[in-house]
Amino acid sequence: MTAVSHHELCFGCGLANLFGLQLEAEPDGERGVAGRFFVKQDHQGPPGQAHGGIMATALDEAMALAVHHAGVKALTRRLEVDLLGPAPIGAFAHVRAWVDEDDSRTLRLASELRRDDPDGPVLARGRGLFVRTV
Repeated sequence: MTAVSHHELCFGCGLANLFGLQLEAEPDGERGVAGRFFVKQDHQGPPGQAHGGIMATALDEAMALAVHHAGVKALTRRLEVDLLGPAPIGAFAHVRAWVDEDDSRTLRLASELRRDDPDGPVLARGRGLFVRTV
C-alpha cells in the first residue's frame, strides 16, 4: 500500500516535522484512510496522557487525508470531537477516517481514534465538514 500524506512538514502527517504527530496513514477502501501515530511526551496534557487538542488534531488530520486520498481539494470548515477516554503517552494511537457524504460543494466525514491497535477501545470520535476549494 502507498502512504497518504500532504507534505513532509505538515504538523499532522509530515515525517520531517519532529514536533508534529507524524501520522502514518494508508488507504482504507476507496474513500477512507487508516493509520497510527506514536503519542509522544511532547503531546502531553494531563500527566501521562495526550492533550485533548492532540487527539482532535489526529482526527482532523485523518479526515483531511481521507479527502486528499479521494482526490478532492477541500479544507476543514467544522470539526466536532467527542473525547471518550485517555490516550496514554508512550503508546500508538490508531485512527480511521472515511467520507460519509459528498455533494457538489461539501463533504461530511467521520473518524475514530483507538488505543493500542486498530481494534482497541475507542478513545475519541470526530465528525468534520469540509468545503471544496477548487
